[in-house]
Amino acid sequence: MPDPAPPIASFAAVFERRLSRREFVTAAGGVSAAAGLALLQPGEARGAAVAGTTLARIAPSRRDALELAAGHRYDLVARWGDALWPGDAGLDAATLRRGGLLDPGAAAAQARRFGTNCDAIAFFPLDGRSSRRGLLCVNHEFVDAELCFTGLPRAERQRLKERPDWIRRHPEAVAWMQAAHGVSVLQVERSARGRWRHVPGGRYARRITATTPCEIHGPARGHELLRTGADPGGTRALGTFANCAGGKTPWGTYLTAEENVDDYFGGAASWLAATTDARTRAAHERFPLPERSPYGWEHGDLRFDLRQEPREPLRCGWIVEIDPRDPLAPPRKRTALGRFSHEGANTILARDGRVAAYMGDDDKFEYVYKFVTRGRFDPKQTAANRDLLDEGTLYVARFDADGRGEWLPLVHDENGPLNSAAGFRDQGEVVIKCRAAADRLGATPMDRPEDVEPSPVSGRVYIACTKNGSRERDSKRANFTNREIDLGADAANPRLLNDFGHVIELVEDGDDAAATRFRWSVFLLAGDPRVPGSRFLTRTEDLVAGRIERGDTYYAGYPDASQVSPIACPDNLGFDPQGRLWIVTDAESNLIANNGCYVVPTAGPDRGLLRQIASGPVGCEICGCEFTPDGRTLFLSIQHPGEGGTIDDPVSHWPDGGDLPARSALVAVTREDGGAL
Repeated sequence: MPDPAPPIASFAAVFERRLSRREFVTAAGGVSAAAGLALLQPGEARGAAVAGTTLARIAPSRRDALELAAGHRYDLVARWGDALWPGDAGLDAATLRRGGLLDPGAAAAQARRFGTNCDAIAFFPLDGRSSRRGLLCVNHEFVDAELCFTGLPRAERQRLKERPDWIRRHPEAVAWMQAAHGVSVLQVERSARGRWRHVPGGRYARRITATTPCEIHGPARGHELLRTGADPGGTRALGTFANCAGGKTPWGTYLTAEENVDDYFGGAASWLAATTDARTRAAHERFPLPERSPYGWEHGDLRFDLRQEPREPLRCGWIVEIDPRDPLAPPRKRTALGRFSHEGANTILARDGRVAAYMGDDDKFEYVYKFVTRGRFDPKQTAANRDLLDEGTLYVARFDADGRGEWLPLVHDENGPLNSAAGFRDQGEVVIKCRAAADRLGATPMDRPEDVEPSPVSGRVYIACTKNGSRERDSKRANFTNREIDLGADAANPRLLNDFGHVIELVEDGDDAAATRFRWSVFLLAGDPRVPGSRFLTRTEDLVAGRIERGDTYYAGYPDASQVSPIACPDNLGFDPQGRLWIVTDAESNLIANNGCYVVPTAGPDRGLLRQIASGPVGCEICGCEFTPDGRTLFLSIQHPGEGGTIDDPVSHWPDGGDLPARSALVAVTREDGGAL
């Protein structure tokens, strides 16, 4: 039997943390617990006794290297194609360059190797709360065909046109791509010299791919809209893919987020033109699909062709829970958390022991969500927590202009707005058509809300809004993704042409993650304060919707522009044990430079003092942002290095160097002196 998963923290530790969090908030905001919580204002924040940042910063870079601030180093833990079990030499970069991914048997080999384009990372100690030995769950978001296969046309439009014939000529291609997606579970350890390494094999090693059987749980289990020819009961789906950010639960499981699942299905226009199935058609309206998918899987696997299985896409786009200590347990798709372009699911305990999971829908003008379990977390009964995520209330956020907000319940009710007449016959249909339900409740469309992370120290919630170049200066009603919305700037999304992004800070009423109301403010307006003519704002009253120009920046009220690092497109978030916020980015290099990793205190005298501590290689996005419990190691995913080039004409050679093609990889960042970051 697998070892039972210990909870992330004991009940006593959680209780102590909650008390310390309330003391922290009272000191920072000057508000009693009985009176509720006010947002931190810049002056108040600098009075709080919370750790700042002593890290040296680096300048933005365009070098093809992973550069770190002085006094830091990194270990290459696993690269795409590295073997997870002994007896396999793994993928050789030279084999990649000659086109070996299309050889017979390549898919079967990849299904036992570290996947491509690693993203979310979760560390699970193997010895109590050990920070030296543990399991890493790492998901794999997508495949860059041009960085995997030789001889492809450079132009994306031409690749799309030629893809059907190319896949027919290369029958191994779709199976290989499916094997490169999903999740890897691997054991890692830190040596006496402080270096991290992957330990191949072991009882917990596992690969989950786009064909691994998964159980469907929650209100959509068995729903008519999830039934297919291969699964007439609607209870078992094949695989997980398009996995972006993630999270972990207090009972020690991994949550991986299915995001851009619409990129994997084809035949939509043909099916829509011929179908008489109005109910299934309506289920696809707010999550539209293409006629020709970017990956071409519909040409090699008929379940990805809507003309064959129009309900198969509805079985994707969920949060998936995986037990890293039980390699035989099927992944569980938790439908109670809604179906949309999930960017993570980060959890925290409410005051009464229930669990709240925060999520973003990573598309332009989509929403921020929260799920609160019905049951309470029991740290002494691991089995009792197993299905907590199947029952509870799913909420969507409305951000009001006065700095208040409300969590709106997405609950089927024949006497409420989500009723049969509105197209929601039951709770299963509410979660399947989650976006449409949120539209009806009047949620606030946001600028691509990605990671939503609650601080384990303060309880405050931070929302990364990566970018949105479609914001208008003034109010303008228009159709966007099959619903009419206002494209104008608003208080929570105040900048037009928001290609740099911003971060929202949210405080739940009563410091309770189960609250239905909150306060919010803009914490960071990303950008480059060094640009001549741009405004470096330091007062919240200057953050007026529609008056924030593209080059304006704001760093939580920090007053000295010369001390902060420029940043573009905040994506994944994380917290170290001190409570500092870590941000990794996904931006076009022409905005500032290569993507990076940043740290910023959220309270105390250095609140808003954001510093860049890492710069990634050319073309990459940096993801992950996971710490060991002692705060001495930061795990990062270096995703799609070399994007913008091809195998035949590379722009990056990281991490193997020389003239070898680039590969995504997992790294561990530590201090050279062994101390906490």
